[in-house]
Amino acid sequence: MAKACWPYFDPEYETLSARMNPPRVSVDNISCRHCTVVKIHSVNKPGILLEVVQILTDLDFTITKAYISSDGGWFMDVFHVTDQQGKKITDGRTVDYIERALGPKGHAADGMKNCPGKRVGVHSVGNHTAIELVGRDRPGLLSEISAVLADLQFNVAAAEVWTHNRRIACVLYVNDYSTNHAVHDLNRLSIMEEQLKHILRGSEDDDKVARTSFSMGFTHTDRRLHQMLFADRDYEGSGVTSEVDYPSSFKPKVTVDRCEEKGYSVVSVQCKDRAKLMFDIVCTLTDMQYVVFHANISSNGPYASQEYFIRHMDGCTLDAEGEKERVIKCLEASIHRRVSEVSCISN
Repeated sequence: MAKACWPYFDPEYETLSARMNPPRVSVDNISCRHCTVVKIHSVNKPGILLEVVQILTDLDFTITKAYISSDGGWFMDVFHVTDQQGKKITDGRTVDYIERALGPKGHAADGMKNCPGKRVGVHSVGNHTAIELVGRDRPGLLSEISAVLADLQFNVAAAEVWTHNRRIACVLYVNDYSTNHAVHDLNRLSIMEEQLKHILRGSEDDDKVARTSFSMGFTHTDRRLHQMLFADRDYEGSGVTSEVDYPSSFKPKVTVDRCEEKGYSVVSVQCKDRAKLMFDIVCTLTDMQYVVFHANISSNGPYASQEYFIRHMDGCTLDAEGEKERVIKCLEASIHRRVSEVSCISN
């Protein structure tokens, strides 16, 4: 019997470049008069831009300007950030956390381990179970969900709720009312799931109208809410949002053009500036399987201008008109979703 021989592949080789060239992070409070400048130089890898923006966003920083370059094998970003009061980041512990979370000792995903409330998972908020709900929004829905959970002896420790285009996405963190521990009884969880699905369906019989599930992963909560509504196709709102809902001063303007010289598609976003805007846009592009190679981010008073040079993961640009229209609708939806954001934590 002939033996098949395969070349040996050292699993350490994949991370060799990152280990030889660890991320370099600098937090500069001297160069700019009104903001802190955070610079990151590292080996490029898929999803790294979203990971960096996620960390800065979860620290409640306002990104006033950003310059992104990740063409080739290197990732070089510059972020101008302030705190919520518009001041520089001068707290020593915060600066140290930025350097650790973005640097070689805790780069990106590992840096989020100290922010458990931002992740969806069985153990994401202490010893709780995360439940994901998607359905048609209507008045009194959250009250009905709370009543069902109370009747089943579940305590809601925290919740994140977004609504858009008459759809609702919700992540609930629950535990047993008497023990304050996560519930592992499959029969009890099944009963809860069926009752919640019944409430979400309302008077409609179609199971596709509502979905419930138990989250077992460790996805960032805000990203998971984007994914849930994107999978629910909330961007196909069939005209339920109007100029009355979103006045012209807020309505985003999103365009997709082509950069012939460099072979990129250029996504431009102009809208009213707000917290976490860059995260929402980068998150949506990433989950739609687009790679950001360059970007310029700036804010001028109450308005933001963001420009992304992208390609699909397969290297193709956005050439079909239907594909461009889909990207525009999805980005508009990602900007509007957070307007209706509701967060609550039970003590």
